[in-house]
Amino acid sequence: MEFMSGGALPLLAEIPFPQIDPVLVSIGPIPIRWYSLAYIAGLILGYLWVRANLSRTQTVQARAMDDLFLWIIVGVVAGGRLGSVLFYGFQQDPQRYLSDPMAWLSVWDGGMSFHGGFLGVLLAVIIWSRFNRGTQFWEVTDLLAISAPIGLFFGRIANFINGELYGRPTDLPWAMRFPTYGPTGQRDQWTEPRHPSQLYESFLEGLVLLVVLNLLWRNAAIRAQAGMVTGGFIAGYGFFRFMVEFVRKPDNGIEAGFFTFAGLGGFTTGQELSFPMIVIGIAIILWRRTVNPVKAP
Repeated sequence: MEFMSGGALPLLAEIPFPQIDPVLVSIGPIPIRWYSLAYIAGLILGYLWVRANLSRTQTVQARAMDDLFLWIIVGVVAGGRLGSVLFYGFQQDPQRYLSDPMAWLSVWDGGMSFHGGFLGVLLAVIIWSRFNRGTQFWEVTDLLAISAPIGLFFGRIANFINGELYGRPTDLPWAMRFPTYGPTGQRDQWTEPRHPSQLYESFLEGLVLLVVLNLLWRNAAIRAQAGMVTGGFIAGYGFFRFMVEFVRKPDNGIEAGFFTFAGLGGFTTGQELSFPMIVIGIAIILWRRTVNPVKAP
């Protein structure tokens, strides 16, 4: 790791951006990137956390979760990439995806979308549940909810290492200058001081959400009303993401999403995707409070 020093950078009231190489190590022609390792770490640690909490459930068996884990991997990758293309790529450069089918698969050049990955996992769990009718659906989603923030934490840290998805300009004392890349792919310039919004999200969507959801899960009464923790995750993520979007540079430079609102101007695409999550999450919480508690079969 090296830090900017000398010259005009950094100025007063800034924190230097740590220039960590996005590639941890290269094995021959194959680069091992922090970004891919973040996905792997999030999936593995999330899986281990689910397994550690299985004893608190009534209907979920370890063997069934092992099977579901494979479905989740497919849902995260396929949904995350498809969401990135549909939610962001088409707004910026629709012709690219219409003329080049391989662009849909180029994860290394366009990234992944949380909202797409979330929908991919949801679809995977719904399909999986069709073949595992003895397992209570909402117990499964609660288990996934208490572990999902682990992956969110590592993912945002990887975004920070990559110097991507940073925030809007600011003069706050913890502002950072992030690298920009020239035609050769080398870092050749630096942005003006900006919010390190990746760190905001890793803290809120990762650590805070992890602690809150697991405290709720440890409450036997809440856990028995299966689905309430799931609703908490959906609403909590939606709220934190919606708020951070006010200081985060819009993805792909898109300053507004699909819609504008009278008197409010335009929301970013991230906000338009997150606001329904808040509403749906709260609705799930209210609904699941009215159902009978999960009982042992």
